[in-house]
Amino acid sequence: MVIGAGTMGIGIAYVAANAGYQVELVEVSEAQAQAARQRLGGVWDGAVGRGRMSEADASAARTRVEFVTSLGGVADGPDVIVEAVPERPELKRAVLAEAVGKRPALLGSNTSSIPIATLGERVIGLHFFNPVWAMPLLEIVVADGTGPELVDAARSLAARLGKDPVVVRDLPGFATSRLGIALGLEAIRMVEDGVATAADIDKAMTLGYRHPMGPLELTDLVGLDVRLDIARTLRDAYGPRFEPPALLESLVAQGHLGRKSGRGFYEWNDGVRQ
Repeated sequence: MVIGAGTMGIGIAYVAANAGYQVELVEVSEAQAQAARQRLGGVWDGAVGRGRMSEADASAARTRVEFVTSLGGVADGPDVIVEAVPERPELKRAVLAEAVGKRPALLGSNTSSIPIATLGERVIGLHFFNPVWAMPLLEIVVADGTGPELVDAARSLAARLGKDPVVVRDLPGFATSRLGIALGLEAIRMVEDGVATAADIDKAMTLGYRHPMGPLELTDLVGLDVRLDIARTLRDAYGPRFEPPALLESLVAQGHLGRKSGRGFYEWNDGVRQ
């Protein structure tokens, strides 16, 4: 079961269905659910078109995904529940508290920065990366009270989904977000300071440091609103070195959220950077 049919929820549902899981994708918004159906269909069509999946395998995977409008509409006792709602602690806590009642064998949160211990008992961090179907990493976040059987279950899930896991302690930002946000925020400050254009800052990192994507394009891909939420969480935990730049606050306030809105640090058309 995947809760939330946003960018990450869609990706998690896709790889789970491809791995043979029957997937219940919980989404309360009918408009969001319809967009997710179209997005999933497009990803499978693209995989077939590039020769990465057969038409038969893609068709079979499509049938394994069922959309439901609430947790009440699914049966108790799923193998895995992954919560993938927006990066807001109070929302995640509410969703996970309800999900516990479904008695899953493994209950995970896809949070990228919020301490797992604050989200509920028997919750483990299952931090996937965007796009989920292409990124091989799964960051498993372990709180002090997390039993070894849950860590083993999370490793088994990673193996079935074709992911390569790392296990990290439960500290805000974990390993990946803490480092990634530091780089992203500094790149945004460089745009504010007029050091260079967004495109040239990204080019410097891709050519000079062999990053596959520059920090500003990555911010557009992840979502400026998502990165702002993460920055605020890390600021509260670690202090002003993670203070969100005014430019990031301003762009989010204007609705410029990156690729999903058509504009962030770049213009986007049908998901393609202009």
